[in-house]
Amino acid sequence: MVYNCINNILSLIYPDYCQLCNAPATDGICAGCWQELPHNSHGCRQCGLPLTTNREAVCGHCLRHPPAVDRSLIPFLYTTPIDRLIGQFKFSAKLPHGRMLSRLLRVHLEQYATMPDLLIPVPLHPSRLRHRGYNQALELARPLSRHFGIPLDFRSCRRILHTQPQSELKKRQRKRNIHGAFQVTGPLPATHVALVDDVVTTGSTVNELARHLKRAGIARVDVWAVARTP
Repeated sequence: MVYNCINNILSLIYPDYCQLCNAPATDGICAGCWQELPHNSHGCRQCGLPLTTNREAVCGHCLRHPPAVDRSLIPFLYTTPIDRLIGQFKFSAKLPHGRMLSRLLRVHLEQYATMPDLLIPVPLHPSRLRHRGYNQALELARPLSRHFGIPLDFRSCRRILHTQPQSELKKRQRKRNIHGAFQVTGPLPATHVALVDDVVTTGSTVNELARHLKRAGIARVDVWAVARTP
């Protein structure tokens, strides 16, 4: 109750403006900018790759090489202005951008998601976490956990290899780079989990973590991410 009262007071002192154009807005973005966002309207059901067919389609790569991920819900493409918002949130500590991105993801999930038993933010290696000061995936997951009433587990999965950033590698290198990078530390009280992350590029990172989770007994692994690289 106290938290809600503080938020109400702050909203009167600091009105909510669109973080893209500074117009009055709700949840950090105005209606005009919402319409202009790069929506991923027809993403592959399993990896989120943008397609020209219906939402339930599966891309050719996933048909030939079925991933460990069962379902990906990724509402935007990683292009302007989403890429700028994520970059500033991730590398410049603009946490209000993260809260807005989490709300935008939530709107999509309310329409299309089957709710899991547990949310797991994709972990950072401890050295990278110390350098950045926060895990952007965890910051996205916290509001989703509160809103949907789903437990949040950021301790049972660890990143044990300090790998080269995936964004610096070519597609063929990413799978090798991330192999063996994660560890599931114990049994999880769930059969269906959702991994939360900011960007999915080729899917190598979330697929590697999903592979470990399934080995640990998880039956279904979904991915909830803000953006997918076209």
